[in-house]
Order: sequence, then structure tokens, then C-alpha cells
Amino acid sequence: MIEDLKPHEALRPSDDPWLGEIPKHWSQKQLWSMSSPRVERNPGNLPLLSVFLDRGVIPYGEGGGQVHAPSLDLSNYQVVHPGDFVLNNQQAWRGSVGVSRHHGIISPAYIVLRLNGELLPTFANYLFRCPRLVDQFVAASKGVGDIQRQVFWPFLRRVTVPIPSTTEQEAIVRFLDHANRRIDQFIRSKKKLIALLNEQKQAIIQQAVTRGLDPNVTFKESGVPWVSEMPAHWQLTPNRAYLRVRKVLVGARHLEYQLLSLTKRGVIIRDLSENKGKFSSDMGTSQEVRAGDLVFCLFDVPETPRTVGLSSHNGMITGAYTVLECRDPAIARFLEAFYIAMDDSKLLSPLYSGLRNTIPKDRLLGAKTPIPPAGERERILSFIAKETRAIQAGIDRTSAEIGLVQEYRARLISDVVTGQLDVRAAAASLPTFDTDVAPTESEDDEDIVDGEAAA
Repeated sequence: MIEDLKPHEALRPSDDPWLGEIPKHWSQKQLWSMSSPRVERNPGNLPLLSVFLDRGVIPYGEGGGQVHAPSLDLSNYQVVHPGDFVLNNQQAWRGSVGVSRHHGIISPAYIVLRLNGELLPTFANYLFRCPRLVDQFVAASKGVGDIQRQVFWPFLRRVTVPIPSTTEQEAIVRFLDHANRRIDQFIRSKKKLIALLNEQKQAIIQQAVTRGLDPNVTFKESGVPWVSEMPAHWQLTPNRAYLRVRKVLVGARHLEYQLLSLTKRGVIIRDLSENKGKFSSDMGTSQEVRAGDLVFCLFDVPETPRTVGLSSHNGMITGAYTVLECRDPAIARFLEAFYIAMDDSKLLSPLYSGLRNTIPKDRLLGAKTPIPPAGERERILSFIAKETRAIQAGIDRTSAEIGLVQEYRARLISDVVTGQLDVRAAAASLPTFDTDVAPTESEDDEDIVDGEAAA
């Protein structure tokens, strides 16, 4: 069905370079002529909303613990009505926008626009979140570098908006909803495969870092809650014997650093073009990370992607993490493997405490880790690398397939809502109900600490 899509037969210039040619029967307007800023303060009885990358406007409670806490004083929060176009003022340039299906309130720092009804809300939600429109939000933004950018209404109001007929908007929404369900079904199946491969990898790592490689070794009680027993010849050593906290704020030098992030893939260089996570509005509060440092996420939130990672990069990371330097690189590699195994098996709960379910730094440094002798430690790390290489290749290959289909989805939506492809015939041929596919699921964020802010 998708492969048979054709361009519209008759096109005309739009007189806007970003839009190019549009179907001859479509109209176009600047945003200011079809919207107006909504100025309506919190009446005190409406639910809190958030704007999520890749998800649009959602109830705050559906953030899954991935959003920052709102202000204690909600009196200045602004009202959002169903059909309103909402932009996260500092994140719109990355696609943190959406047309709301909900009645609620949002931070006064956001932009809320009342649309005049020429666009169906469902169509507008696809249109305003497509990459080509998001590029116009970049052009309507000002700021420092690629991170600190803010949308300005005097620029935003001049963005050109393509407008098909209401009937064609309905056809476009019908087609894209169907295509999205099919794509989401594919992604879910691939994610299930990745989960199975990760389980296999985790089992190999946990066995190696807690029991060693010798099946005939003698064991003893470990005395720590996360490992019941350990090889008798291993030493139980406090982490402070190897690690110390190092917090160096980058301050005004932040533009000299590459931004890092802790994900399932480890400590990675952040791709600023990826629509995932949130960037701090004050990058000067980020802290320096050196190659060889261990980066810990010391608070427990739902579906936290990773507790620890060993950085192979120099850069900076947000202050929400704890950076630890290690006196011995070989020890650091083993500690990373050990605590990844503990994290994946959910065995770190004895270390957490408090209302925010946090591991105090002193408790982490005082925690004792079973450490094998140097030669055995190297053999364990070599074994893990060898035994998990093929598994990780499968994970990477499957993740790449997900990435490609997500790129295809973004391109398809962009081409359809801007009039590059005609979907009317395809939409008309769709069944009345899609009973063979599950409803659309939202994508998982890899980096919870940097998740989208609600306020």
C-alpha cells in the first residue's frame, strides 16, 4: 500500500523555500492568521499536562516518572484546551510540541496557541510535529549554540502552514494512523527480541562477575545483601578503596565540552539531533567527565535504563549523575560489569533509601564489592567480552532496524502532511476497523535522567 503512493498530479509553488511545491488544490497561511496566543490562567481545578518528545501533549501522570516535578505554585500555570497547539519554549526546536487532546494546565514558560479550526486537531498534531515543521521552529528560535534555544512568537507567527481540505485531512489522518499502527507492531516485535537477547547477555555477565569461571571453586558467604555467596579466595572490598567522587562543574566553559549521556549503550556522546530526552537550560551546572570515570545514576525511577557506565569519552554530563574516578582502570571495568549485573537483576534495592529512593554517595562508597585477583579479573572480563560479542551484535543490528523504520516513519509523515504524497486513494481502501493490529504505543526513552520536563 505504502509503496504504491504517488505524488499529487498538479502542484504549484508555495512561495516559501522550506515548503517548496504543494498540491494545487491546497491553500497556505502563516501561523499568525490561523492561531492566537491563549492567555488563560489556572482556575485551580484542572489536571497538569506535559509535552513529551515523540509523544506530544500528555497528562503529567503518564510520564512514567520521566518528568521533572512541577512548581509548587501552580497559580500562574496556563490553561490548555483540546485542540490547542502547545510548544515547549526551550525544546520546540527538537520537536517537543503537540496539539492537545486534553483540558488541563501547563507551565507558564510554554507557548499555547488557540487554533482557528481550519486544521483538524488530529491532522495538526501530525503536521506540527513532522521534521520539516520542526525545522521551522529552529529558524524561529534564538539562543546559544545547539542546546540553549528559545522560540520567539514574532518569528514563529510567520511560519507557513499548508492547509488541505477537511476531507483530505481526514484521509491523511486515517492513512497515517493505520501506517503508525503497522510500524509500531514491527517495533514491538523487535523490542521483544532485544529484551530476550539482553536477558541472555545479563545471565552471562552475572554468572561471571559473581561466581567466576571455575566450576569447581569453593564458595563462602559474602556478607552483603546483593550476593549471597562468592568464591572463597575473592576479597570483599569497600568501593572507597578504589573510587572517589569528583564533581567539577564546567561553568562558562560548557561550550568546550561534548555532551554525554548514560544509556543502555553505556556512556555515549549525545547526538543533539536526536529527539530524545531533555537538555538542561543551564549547561554550566553540568559536571566534567573524563575517560575512565564511572558514571552512576543514584536514584531509582521506573524503567531507569542504566545505573552505571564506564566512560571512554571526555565531556560533560548533567548534575543529576554522580561521577567517580577510579585509581585502577582494570578495577573500574570490573566494577562496571558487576554493578550492571546487580542493576539488571534488581539487586541494588538494599542501597536505596528516602522518599526519592536514592543511593547516598557515602553508602555507595561504603558498599563492599567481591573483587577477584587481578589475573582472574582480566580472564573474567575477556570471557564476558568474547561470550557476549555475538549477542551484542544482534542487539545492535536489531536496534539499527528500529532506527531505520523510525526514520522511515518520520519521512513518510512529513511527505504526506506537506503534500509530497497523495494518500487519498490508499486511505479510501483501508478497512473500517484495524482489528489485526494493536493500538499505538509510545516510544521508550533511553535516558530517563534527561527526560522531558513538565515545568
